[in-house]
Amino acid sequence: MKIGPYSIELIETGYVSLDGGAMFGVVPKTLWSRTNPSDDLNRILLAMRLLLIRYENKIIVTDTGVGNKLNEKLSKIYNVDHQKYNLLNSLKAHNINPEDVTDVIITHLHFDHIGGATWMDSHGELRLTFPNALHHVQKKHWEWALNPSEKDGASFMKENYVPIKDENRLNLLDGPGELFPGLSLLVVNGHTPSMQMIKISDRKETLLYCTDLVPMSSHIPLPYIMGYDVKPLTTLAEKKEILPLAAEQDWTLVFEHDPYVKACKVEITDKGFKPGTKVNID
Repeated sequence: MKIGPYSIELIETGYVSLDGGAMFGVVPKTLWSRTNPSDDLNRILLAMRLLLIRYENKIIVTDTGVGNKLNEKLSKIYNVDHQKYNLLNSLKAHNINPEDVTDVIITHLHFDHIGGATWMDSHGELRLTFPNALHHVQKKHWEWALNPSEKDGASFMKENYVPIKDENRLNLLDGPGELFPGLSLLVVNGHTPSMQMIKISDRKETLLYCTDLVPMSSHIPLPYIMGYDVKPLTTLAEKKEILPLAAEQDWTLVFEHDPYVKACKVEITDKGFKPGTKVNID
């Protein structure tokens, strides 16, 4: 997809599986299982899908997937699956080496979004996957990730992101706004404090990388809110603000976690919002 000066492609980095009940909060399993069937441990499949953005002399990726540092126990719990896709192989398929990446826009620092930013060498030392890239994170979210609450502490693993600061590759941002011309960051606070979504627009087209405000197309209806969210009513208010704009202005929503629908439009019906026409980004 081409929007203004930006060439946009999708990168698949693998899959994880999380508890379906946690992913859909108060919504009954009889409803969410229609679109997201669970395994015998009640887990549903989640993609880890990134944007690959080319802009002038820049190569930009959004988030980094789960990476390969999880121990055997956690890999089994989260059913980490890199058989078909992983971050580096998917980039290689687009003729990109890790050293080529100039910028990483990190939506938030949960392990399934930032785990691929570092790797462990043969000496047990943590290395940056993208050593030449500036990693853009909201300052308030960075501060939260260093001292998270008891509710969400397990989602933050400091080995995934502290080395970015240690290697002076961290750019802390103070709120929403344009990062590059036509590429804006929208800050939301329901899922986790100061999570940033990526919005790319020109006069004809708008793309929104929803991250975990709307992780899958099945989360478009307003009540479909994750149990993981630290402030679910804030998530509800943020969806009420974003989704009408997306529907009225014909935005394309890209889903980081949907294993079945990569991107789609939003429709307004007499019963509320629902997924609309699928969009082929590539």
